[in-house]
Amino acid sequence: MGLLSDPNRRRALISLLTRLNAPICALCYFAGVCWFMGLAFEPFTLRTYMSENAMGSTMVEERFPSGERALATGKEFAAHKKKVGGMPVDWLVKTMQARGLEVFTQSFSRTLPFPDENKERYMVKGTNVYGILRAPRAPRTEALVLSASCSPGDNNNQAVGLLLGLAHYFRSQVFWAKDIIFLVNEHDLIGMQAWLESYHHTNTTGMDWSPLQGRGGSIQAALSLELSSDVITSLDIILEGLNGQLPNLDLANLFYAFCQKIGVLCTIQGRLQRNDWDSVSGYSHAVQTMMLMVMKQASGRPWGDHGLFLRYHIEAATIKGINSFRQYKTDVTTVGRLLEGMFRKLNNLLERLHQSYFFYLMPSLSHFVSIGYYMPAFGLLAVILLLRALDLWVQLVSPPSSPGVLSVLTPLVISHLTGAALYILPTRFQEIAVEHFPVSETEAVVLTVIAVYTAGLALPHNTHRLLSGEGTEQGWRVLKLVAVLYLAVLLGCTALINFSLGFILALTLVPVAAFVTPHMPKTLSAVVLVILSPAFTLLFSVFFFQELEEMPVSFQDGWQLYLSVISQGILDHYLYGSLVYPLIALMVYPCWLLFWNILFWK
Repeated sequence: MGLLSDPNRRRALISLLTRLNAPICALCYFAGVCWFMGLAFEPFTLRTYMSENAMGSTMVEERFPSGERALATGKEFAAHKKKVGGMPVDWLVKTMQARGLEVFTQSFSRTLPFPDENKERYMVKGTNVYGILRAPRAPRTEALVLSASCSPGDNNNQAVGLLLGLAHYFRSQVFWAKDIIFLVNEHDLIGMQAWLESYHHTNTTGMDWSPLQGRGGSIQAALSLELSSDVITSLDIILEGLNGQLPNLDLANLFYAFCQKIGVLCTIQGRLQRNDWDSVSGYSHAVQTMMLMVMKQASGRPWGDHGLFLRYHIEAATIKGINSFRQYKTDVTTVGRLLEGMFRKLNNLLERLHQSYFFYLMPSLSHFVSIGYYMPAFGLLAVILLLRALDLWVQLVSPPSSPGVLSVLTPLVISHLTGAALYILPTRFQEIAVEHFPVSETEAVVLTVIAVYTAGLALPHNTHRLLSGEGTEQGWRVLKLVAVLYLAVLLGCTALINFSLGFILALTLVPVAAFVTPHMPKTLSAVVLVILSPAFTLLFSVFFFQELEEMPVSFQDGWQLYLSVISQGILDHYLYGSLVYPLIALMVYPCWLLFWNILFWK
């Protein structure tokens, strides 16, 4: 405090920070990247542990015996699904009723803003079927959910069979203190969205659905099943939900504990855990696993049916069965016993899961990185913006001058109007584009996004002269000061909600914000700024994600995948409420345009 309160010392400190501003910024950037890369090194991580006392021991005896019967039920479900060409509603209702459940159906419909070419759907109509096993030992104020989607083709039939098998087995047990809801949803996330909105009396996406005729208690936790094979070599847990939300870490710990107890191979991001953490290959494996989680979380899309539960503060995860070329095999009976053990532990909960972490990264199932460990990596990048703002402030106050307000305000307004056009026009002008060009509606939306984004590069960089004449030297400094502080607040708020998205944006935007000036070589600087723009960040992320998935693609295939990612991002926003598209269009892109404007300031 004495250093800041003494005017002479404060002046000396400010002089030091401004004189060494560029080297300090470069050092902070390098340190932030190194800090982040070091998070996957096992000695720097924490071992997972169970924080919830009610789930602290796995000493329950799992007795589920009906794996073969569940597979037979799954085959019967597949036959009826093929016969009716979709969800066999009547068969499911009769089957659930035969197992002693209170059975209800819910119809829903949704017209997409434009066709989803990946799943070939536009006007979606379907029916959800769910059965409730009432708690015999409690006042039925709380509930658990086990769900499986009715997927097209031969996908997920075994999951529905196992769900029905567990329903039959759970019905014979008397220790349940919570209602258990067995849900078979149609049209994957759209059906799940309809059911959750109706269950909680909300309608945030404009979907049409019928009210639920039966309800359980307040949902405490949910598990979603994805099984598409009779033989399973490992079980993968999927945690990433809508807008980068994650379930309480204890849910992942519970899954890992029962896998260890029963002897099932378990993975996260489809990768087995390795013990050679001190080798280069072991560290590389951990980094790739963690980066896969970062990329999925940054996308903001739900990576399983569980992802929509998280917005209602319901801890949920998807358990996916993988059938690979490993020699180790697991049968459906073992998977059923694992789910039985998890549900029995969740049944013991006296309150919602809250004692463990909600913000974390996982390089493996046995280790995690808490928010206190990974936030300094972002903080080192964010401090660069504050140092540049301090340097600009010092330049502005000595000698003091006042640039025209309009010369600064005009590019600010124009940039955000361009962002608003990027958000609004693609879905509004798709019909006009289809009429005048030989493209589909989905292609029209994506091409409109690209057109507006590209047009934005030409609009703002001279608009400051429209109302106030030539720009001044102080004018671009004021504009950059505003843009740098704006970016600091924007990235800080984003990182608090979705660290992965905030960190990826900071990696590309912070260098732009730190060093762009009107006095740089225009051509080279413009190329660098375009490469570090949000659109190219997304393009690089698509190729990087495919490399992490060990499914590299050619440039042509990668470009098609890039266009598909854009359309899916817009659909996720309108269907489920993903915030990534409006964040990029309305805030990140206009902020980047301000720096583009500074580069071409005259």
